[in-house]
Amino acid sequence: MTPASKLRQLLAQDEPVVAPGCFDALSAHMIERAGFDCVYLSGAGIAISKLGRPDIGLVSMAEVADTICTIRDRISGPLVVDGDTGYGNALNVKRTVRLFERMGASAIQLEDQVTPKRCGHFDGKELIPTEEMVGKVKAACDARADHDTIILARTDAIAVEGLEGALARGHAYVEAGADILFVEAPRTVEHMHAIPANFKDKVPLLVNMVEGGKTPVKSASELGDMGYSLVIFPGALMRAYTFMAEPFLASLKQHGSSAAWSDRMNQFGDVNRLVGLDELVREGDQYSTKGPDPILKAGE
Repeated sequence: MTPASKLRQLLAQDEPVVAPGCFDALSAHMIERAGFDCVYLSGAGIAISKLGRPDIGLVSMAEVADTICTIRDRISGPLVVDGDTGYGNALNVKRTVRLFERMGASAIQLEDQVTPKRCGHFDGKELIPTEEMVGKVKAACDARADHDTIILARTDAIAVEGLEGALARGHAYVEAGADILFVEAPRTVEHMHAIPANFKDKVPLLVNMVEGGKTPVKSASELGDMGYSLVIFPGALMRAYTFMAEPFLASLKQHGSSAAWSDRMNQFGDVNRLVGLDELVREGDQYSTKGPDPILKAGE
């Protein structure tokens, strides 16, 4: 079973799929290691971690593709990838889908903002016409080599055209062939209920939990009861990491030592075990004529 077909199987179950957001191979590995069945590659996460900049359309298609490739080499399960606007028109979308699919994406998310886009929970978003996005969705469906690869259509219309406009766009994108629909940034619980009510049994729905964003944050079980099939927490791990990193660095600056944090950090050997030093060394020993590699003693 491919990761894409596995994701389709997961989406058909009664319980919602929970996909924490990653931003590199290490974070993806940790998510999978924690027992999650699906990983979400956040475009904002790449912008913040790779560029040290906000999610305002600065990340390129090639940078995302490179990140997908390194993640796929480290995890085996489904990977949902934020493809922003597809980086241009319908022809750009086709190239994006072909490339991301080859790199290892199980699902590719495309949105109806203008290029450059901005985070779905920022103000000032602008949209392309519905008809143009319909063409992009059709192009994405035509471009995939594996029919199991999921095309995920996102609309940011609530902030621009209101809920009714977003629902109308959603129906158009589903009609165009989208496998999953993502209506971004509903601002009330009533709106969160209204979206599944309008697409009941038509298409799986994604909902985005952004701590401090515009949408009320609910548990996966609550969201499943509303009718959502895929729940993403795209920036939660990044926010936890930066929350931890700032006081650690302040302490290191003040004391000139990491000793005060020694009980709140992995030791040298812990990190090496996390990233699989033991298994790689043993695998390498199978091909060596020099005998067992002594590196494991250094990694303890």
